[in-house]
Amino acid sequence: MNITKIIAEELNIKESQVDATIKLIDDGNTIPFIARYRKEVTGGLSDEVLRNLGERLSYLRNLEERKQEVVNSIDGQGKLTDEIVIALEMAKTLAEVEDIYRPYKQKKKTRATIAKAKGLEPLAKIIIEQEEKTPLEEIAKQYITVGKNTREKQNDSEDSKEEDNAKANKNKDEKEVKTVEEAIQGACDIIAEDISDNAEYRKQIKKLVYREGIIETKASNAEEKTNYEMYYEFSEKVSRIPSHRILAINRGEKEEALKVKIVKPEERILAVIERDVIKGETQFTNLLKDTILDSWQRLIEPSIEREIRSDLTEKAEEKAIKVFGQNAKQLLLGSPIKGITVIGFDPAYRTGCKIAVIDETGKVLDTATVYPTEPQNDVEGAKKVLINLIAKHNADMFAIGNGTASRESEMFVSDVIKEVKEKYKKEVHYSIVSEAGASVYSASKLATEEYPDINVSIRGAISIARRLQDPLAELVKIDPKAIGVGQYQHDVDQKKLSESLTGVVEDAVNKVGVDVNTATPSLLSYIAGINKTIANNIVKYRDENGKIKERKELLKVPKLGKVAYEQCAGFLRVYEGKNPLEITSVHPESYEVAENLLKNIGYKKEDLLNKDTLKEIRAKLAVVNVAKTAQELQVGEMTLKDIIEELSKPGRDPREEMPKPILRSDVLKFEDLREGQILTGTVRNVTDFGAFVDVGVKHDGLVHISELSDGFVKNPSDIVSVGDIVKVKVIGIDMERQKVKLSMKI
Repeated sequence: MNITKIIAEELNIKESQVDATIKLIDDGNTIPFIARYRKEVTGGLSDEVLRNLGERLSYLRNLEERKQEVVNSIDGQGKLTDEIVIALEMAKTLAEVEDIYRPYKQKKKTRATIAKAKGLEPLAKIIIEQEEKTPLEEIAKQYITVGKNTREKQNDSEDSKEEDNAKANKNKDEKEVKTVEEAIQGACDIIAEDISDNAEYRKQIKKLVYREGIIETKASNAEEKTNYEMYYEFSEKVSRIPSHRILAINRGEKEEALKVKIVKPEERILAVIERDVIKGETQFTNLLKDTILDSWQRLIEPSIEREIRSDLTEKAEEKAIKVFGQNAKQLLLGSPIKGITVIGFDPAYRTGCKIAVIDETGKVLDTATVYPTEPQNDVEGAKKVLINLIAKHNADMFAIGNGTASRESEMFVSDVIKEVKEKYKKEVHYSIVSEAGASVYSASKLATEEYPDINVSIRGAISIARRLQDPLAELVKIDPKAIGVGQYQHDVDQKKLSESLTGVVEDAVNKVGVDVNTATPSLLSYIAGINKTIANNIVKYRDENGKIKERKELLKVPKLGKVAYEQCAGFLRVYEGKNPLEITSVHPESYEVAENLLKNIGYKKEDLLNKDTLKEIRAKLAVVNVAKTAQELQVGEMTLKDIIEELSKPGRDPREEMPKPILRSDVLKFEDLREGQILTGTVRNVTDFGAFVDVGVKHDGLVHISELSDGFVKNPSDIVSVGDIVKVKVIGIDMERQKVKLSMKI
C-alpha cells in the first residue's frame, strides 16, 4: 500500500507535498509550526489540510500494522496463500481487513465448530462440490457415529462416578452423530458459516445495501409525545440520509423512543450468493438454497446491519465533529472588545442574577447578586444596584449570558440602560454572550486558583464578561466540548471529538499568538511545542524574574529546550521588549531576513514602533518585488510574503478583521415580530441543515439550508460562520412554540 499516493489522491495534493509533510511530522514538528513556518517545504498547505493529512497518516499506518498482524496470524496457521496476501494488499479499510481475516479467527463454540468436531467437514465438502450421484441420505449414513465412541475410563471412587458419567455423556453427545438428519444439518451449518465468512460476498452485499437499502424508523409508542415525532413513520435511502438525521435517529433509538432497522434487497443478495455457490440443478440445489438463506438470515444479515449502522454513525460523527470544530474555531476567533469596563450578568431565577464588574484588563472590580426575576421580582432594588455600579466604575457594557432567565434579564437590563441614558446622559449597551461551559469553568480547579476568595456562582459572571472582552483567552480555560456550538456533540465519539477540538483550539491560539508576559497557563499550553508543565514553568519564571524581555530568554525556562523553543517562539509576543520584531510572528530564524528587508527599503527594525515611519514602511513594502527580493535575500517567496505582511502590521490582532458583536440598547419582543420584517442578527450555530441566528428574541431563529442563498447550498458553513453578522427576513412565526423561521434571501 502506497500511503503517500493514497493521501495525495484523497486530499487532492501532490505526492511530494505529502512526503515532505510526513517527514516533518515524523521529525516531531507540530501542525501550527509546519503550517506557519514550513510553507516552502509543504507547498503552503493549510493547518486544516495538515491535520487531515496527519489523521489519515495515522489511520493508514494502523491499517498497515493490522494487515501485517493478520498475515502473521494466518501464516502461523499454515493457511496463507497468494490470494489472501493480494486481497490484504488491496484492502483500503480496517473493516475489509477484518472481513478477510474472519474465516481464520479463533472462533467461540458455534453450530459449525460443533459440526466440525463431529467430523462432518468431508460431508460439507461433498454437498458444496455438488458432484456426488449417490443419494445424500445414503452418503450421510456413513457419518452416523452412535455406538462407535468408546466410553472414557471411570474413576474408581464411588463419589466421583456420577460426575464422571455426566461429563462422559456430554462429551459423547458433542462428538456423536445420531441420525442422517443431524449429519446433513451439521454439514449445512459448516457451509452456512463458510458462506458468512466469505469476504467477497460481504463486500458485494454491503455495496447492495448501501446502494438500495432503506432506513426505516417507527415509534416505540405512537401515542407518546417526544422530540422524535418526525421519525415515527419515516424511511430514507441509506445512500441519501444526511448525517444529522443519522445522529437524531441514533439518539431516538438510545432513548427508546424509536425502533430502527435497515430494509435490505434480500432477493438480490441471495441471488448474488446463489450464482456463485449453486452449480446447476442437482440433488443438492434446494438444500443449498435453504443453507444460503439460513446463512444470510442467521449470520450475515445481523452483522451486516451492525456494520452498516456503525459505518453510517462513524461518518455522521466525523461530519458532526468537523462542524463542531469549524464553529468552535469561529467562536474562539471572535473579535475582542478592548478598552471597556464590562458588567458580566449571569441570569437566574430563584438564586438571583450574579453580577461581576471587570475592568479593561480583565481585573475584577466589584461583584453583587440581584433579584429582578421571579420569584423575588425585586426590580427596583436590582436597578439601584446596577446604576450604582455603572456610576462607580464608569461601565460601558453589559455582557448577558444566554441561559436560563436570559430573556427576562435582557428586558430588565434594557430598562436600566434607558434610565441611565435619560437621567445621566450616559450611553451603555449590552450584548448577549454564550454562557456554554461557564458553570464548568466556575467549579474547575483553574477557577479556584484564579479566584480563591470569590463564590463559585459569581465566577460564571466573571467568565461571561471576559468572553466579551477576549473570547479566546477566556474560552481556552474550558474543555472545548463544553463550548456547545455544534450538533449532537454528546452523541459522538468523545475521544475523537476531544482530539479534534484540541487541534482546533491549538490552531486558533497559534493563529492569534499570545503575549508571553500576560498569558495564563491555559492559553500558553495551546502554543505549539508547549505542554502544561512548560506553560506553568513560564508563568513561574515570569513571577520570579519579572517580565520576559526577549524570546531567547525562554531558553532559561525549565524543560523548555531548543526543540520546544523552535516550535513556540514565533507564536509568542514580547511587547515592550528588546526586539521590535518580537511583537510580530516573524520567527527568530528569519530575523536576519526581516532586518535585511527593512535595510533594503531604508529602515531599521526600531522604526516599526514609530506610527509615522510605519506608514512609510508599509507603503514601500507594498511595492516590493517578491520574486526578485526573495532571491536576493535567499529566502522562499511564501516566507517573504509572510514577513512583509507581519512588518506591515506589527502587533496586529487577526481577530480585528472578524465581525464585531452586535451591541444593543433596547430589546425586541417576540410579539413585535412580523413576517417580511428585516432584522440584523448574529450567527450562533451552524449545522448540516442550516444556521441558528440570534435576532434579539428569546430563541434563536433557524435559517434552513434552503433559505441561506438563492443558489444551491451543499454545506451551510460555505455560506455562514459562527459570529457572522447577517441580515435576515422573518418568513415564519410559531407563537405557540416561540419559534421563528428566517431567510437570508433578501
